[in-house]
Amino acid sequence: MNTIKVSVTGRLATITLARGKSNALNRELIAELDDMLKNIASDDNIGGVILTGSAPFFSAGLDLIELYNYNEEEARSFWKLFLAFTANLVSFRKPIVAAISGHSPAGGCVMALACDYRVMAEGQYIIGLNEVPVGIIVPNSIFQLYSFWIGKAEATQSLLTGKLYNPDEALKVGLIDELVKGESLLTAAERKIKKFMELESNTWSQSKLNIRQELIAAVSADQSATLDKMLEQWWSPATRHILKTILENLQRK
Repeated sequence: MNTIKVSVTGRLATITLARGKSNALNRELIAELDDMLKNIASDDNIGGVILTGSAPFFSAGLDLIELYNYNEEEARSFWKLFLAFTANLVSFRKPIVAAISGHSPAGGCVMALACDYRVMAEGQYIIGLNEVPVGIIVPNSIFQLYSFWIGKAEATQSLLTGKLYNPDEALKVGLIDELVKGESLLTAAERKIKKFMELESNTWSQSKLNIRQELIAAVSADQSATLDKMLEQWWSPATRHILKTILENLQRK
């Protein structure tokens, strides 16, 4: 595996995103993470997962540099992969806690939202969904995932403005569940997931799936029509201009 690192202690697996400094989500990272989670789901020796990164990032979201250069077929394939991965993560049966080690906008936030609990490190970090200002149409499935945790009104307002929260704001609105010093991040995540893992596993898993029934239906639904609209906008001159400006700024840094 080139983009993630996995360690197992007892029955707990810790997956650390390890793709460069910012853990930007490209096809390889998403595929490796998806495959690993599928393997863990079927492994009776593993009872839970912590998903984390390395400060100052959890994940910077989708790798726009790579995506910008995709042709139409590659772009459609990537978005289908990302939406399927999100659906798999939302319906993951075992406990999974996000230990958010730093910045977590856009796709990074989506991964964290799919987890059962979010612990975030203190610091000058951002988290949230800023797709609209980037020129990416937000599918209903992602709105449902956001509003599952922070409510429809807050999700609507923040999505349509592309609001990014600092950790204190994120805690206040329920986007994260716990805020700790960076050096205590994994300890806090372990403490929480072990409480989940102490409970009878089938009862816990089935209850999770029941609670998420409507959410799982939303992220697992046929999103072909939505994807068509997303891709039409993705290739529009307005969005290409926005993306090109973002990429120029990124490459100056």
